[in-house]
Amino acid sequence: MSKNSISNSVIRRLPRYYRFLGELENNGYVRISSRELSEKMGLTASQIRQDFNCFGEFGQQGYGYNVSDLRAEIGHILGLDEHTPMILLGAGNLGKAIASHIDFQSKGFDLIGAFDTNADIIGKEIGDLTVRDIDELEQFCRENKPVAAILCVPTGAAEKMADLLIGLGIKAFWNFTHYDMRAGRHGIAVENVHLGDSLTTLSYGLNSMEHGEEE
Repeated sequence: MSKNSISNSVIRRLPRYYRFLGELENNGYVRISSRELSEKMGLTASQIRQDFNCFGEFGQQGYGYNVSDLRAEIGHILGLDEHTPMILLGAGNLGKAIASHIDFQSKGFDLIGAFDTNADIIGKEIGDLTVRDIDELEQFCRENKPVAAILCVPTGAAEKMADLLIGLGIKAFWNFTHYDMRAGRHGIAVENVHLGDSLTTLSYGLNSMEHGEEE
């Protein structure tokens, strides 16, 4: 099956499989059946088998899955064994938190640069990086050839910044702005992250439970 034909819902389950298998490996599991994995993850065994079959045959009849091997295979599918160079645009509170607390290398990326327009932020240290002036961006990209970018800029500047970065060779965006980028636009990969949407979804869940208890 080609990667383009695999549904987005399957792809979005892969990081969860990877995380669960890592926890199992740390707890001494050597092998696990689809039924056992389904019970731990709250999925059906058939769903798990269908998901894995999208990428090949990983299990053995009567044995199940080797936890370490399966995790390594999923990590490879996710590109976690790559070290894709990435830059950060916007080193304010959110950008600083992301740069300081995310283990990029374990997620397939290498954060190599951070940029901002604020004179109070330029020159400050975040993680292992010194924040650079945005005026240095083009030369930095020509010299270091980053492939991915984190956007933590104001919404009004996001589209213009994205267009500039695409022109400088950026092919993937982790977008934390309120500007919705479209995957496939100019052949780029996009992950739009709206923290406020996640919080309002939690609000819906809470209110649904409360209203259900009142009925």
